Amino acid sequence: MKATEILSSEHRIIERVIAAMDEAIMRLEHDQPVPPEFFLDASDFIKGFADGCHHRKEEGVLFDAMSRNGMSMSTGPIAVMLSEHEQGRRYAAGMRQAATRLQAGDLTAKEEVIKNARGYADLLRQHILKEDHILYPMADRVIPADQQNQVVEDFERVEHEETGEGIHEKYLALAEKLEREMAGE
Repeated sequence: MKATEILSSEHRIIERVIAAMDEAIMRLEHDQPVPPEFFLDASDFIKGFADGCHHRKEEGVLFDAMSRNGMSMSTGPIAVMLSEHEQGRRYAAGMRQAATRLQAGDLTAKEEVIKNARGYADLLRQHILKEDHILYPMADRVIPADQQNQVVEDFERVEHEETGEGIHEKYLALAEKLEREMAGE
């Protein structure tokens, strides 16, 4: 499997959580109950999987390989993706802070939860489209075939050495939990 195929498969997991977040946002907007813990769990997923595993592979491995093969990190598509990663981190942190306040009984935090959760979901949907349809095909073209296996090996190193064993399983289970909560199971 190519490195970009690995990243695209991780996008499908992230999209599942975004879909569950969309349902939770809609419920909050219609004054239906959603436990604040849902948004805390979603922020854990974002921090641990979307950012801690997926974005770490992109930023620490894929983008570096693209840069070594002639693409700029400070302008163009990579710079846009890096900026969006930072924006996503801000939305996720804002969602977590607001959900913590909501959990503590501050009902005024509900709108801030909605704003940050919606901002994250909207950003990531567009971000994933750009990566899947523009950046990853570009990476496949600029990273020579003889370097592709090294990128995959470096992904494995990131996943096992830096993020820890069983990380995918842990966050896949969390994604499934979030989906079940919004499906009413």
